[in-house]
Amino acid sequence: MRYIFRIALLATILMATALSVTASSLDSERRPRKKRKKKAQVEQVREQEQEAQNVAPAEEKPVEPKTEIAIARPLPPTDLMLGFTPAQTDSLVAVWSECRKMNAYDEFFRDYISIDTTEVDTTPDSVYVNRLYDLVSPIQLPYNSLVKSYINRYVNPKYSTISRVLGLSQYYFPMIEEELIKAELPVELRALPIIESALSSTAVSRAGAVGLWQFMPSTGKSYGLEVNSLVDERRDPLRATQAACKFLKDLYNIYNDWILAIAAYNCGPGNVNKAFARAGGNCRTFWDIYYFLPRETRGYVPAFIGASYAYAYHQQHNIEMTEAPIPLSVDTIHVNRLMHFGQIASTIDLPIETLRLLNPQYKLDIVPATKKSYTLVLPQRYVAQYIEHEEEIFSKDSTYLKEYINPANIDKKRLQQSATYYQVRRGDTLGGIARRYHVTVKQLMAWNRIRNPKSLRIGQRIRISR
Repeated sequence: MRYIFRIALLATILMATALSVTASSLDSERRPRKKRKKKAQVEQVREQEQEAQNVAPAEEKPVEPKTEIAIARPLPPTDLMLGFTPAQTDSLVAVWSECRKMNAYDEFFRDYISIDTTEVDTTPDSVYVNRLYDLVSPIQLPYNSLVKSYINRYVNPKYSTISRVLGLSQYYFPMIEEELIKAELPVELRALPIIESALSSTAVSRAGAVGLWQFMPSTGKSYGLEVNSLVDERRDPLRATQAACKFLKDLYNIYNDWILAIAAYNCGPGNVNKAFARAGGNCRTFWDIYYFLPRETRGYVPAFIGASYAYAYHQQHNIEMTEAPIPLSVDTIHVNRLMHFGQIASTIDLPIETLRLLNPQYKLDIVPATKKSYTLVLPQRYVAQYIEHEEEIFSKDSTYLKEYINPANIDKKRLQQSATYYQVRRGDTLGGIARRYHVTVKQLMAWNRIRNPKSLRIGQRIRISR
């Protein structure tokens, strides 16, 4: 990938150099003509003056011959210099963007996370304390036995959660961090989607919370997210992140403490307030009301600290990144007509699965742009192709949307999409998949008719009912 990026960069430099040389060559060719014309005019005036005065012209001093300087001719244009099509330009931009994101990911851990050689199995508590202390943050990251248990869980080689998170973070974290910075919130809050959904935009909890940030329908709607039969913006990474920033800012304004705000994000401010009332006295911190909080919330804050640690120090625990199955370089367009994903996939040869990965908010593969425009995220390499074939794409609406005119067909389609499918990879376990999608192993075994939970095969599709 870096080799391709260097070729693209070299092509850009060569193109700029060729244009510069061409311009300078043209100027160089013009100047002598102007100079010869002016010299001829001067000689003509001098001859006229001499004839008027009847004076013989003075002998001119011999002019020393000047050395001619060869002017470099412009290089002939090639495909690497000139004549890029919009699609080729998009491809180069995509390569550049992907390399930039991967380099930024590598530089973060190289420049800001110190690498030590302490053995994992013999790591004393003081090392964990110092590592958390080095993650300078306005959010307190204390170390205790509870935090240690979650650190061990996240860095355990039996589970691949952090490995998958590292790959997905290359796509999601730049966007999440940008929204957190815009809202003037601590960037370290990016770890919340790790413990909420393991960075799965389609994750669904038993209680019905959905998306990266696990919004319940009522909470999502109260922060401006659209939730209906066709669109669920709780699954939209950008819109859900913007709503989460507003929610977190409101919670911090209530408690003026980030740990309490994080706890309230999990169980609601009502439960946090009841815990304070039951604890009584001068209780002010999360640890003061720890035993009066719901059981899940007691582990939520230690899990947040553990996830923050595991993400930052995964290299010390020999955790390798699993490549994300999602394009890193994307762009957004606005759609103002009703459209089905199939119209795009059949026109520009873009897999419909990729469209679903990038646009999980459209539940039935339909962009319902009838009264307002909606956003559509595309891989950078396909943007120019989409624009070029936009009319052809829209002309297929009757073919792909006729089955949705009948309400019975919509119910049938919704039933077909009432499940998520996961493809088993190396190192996956049924327990790990269950934790990722917030279901139980027994449920996975029942939905997929699995008798032996240890009999998973690489490439096997696991159905997760919603």
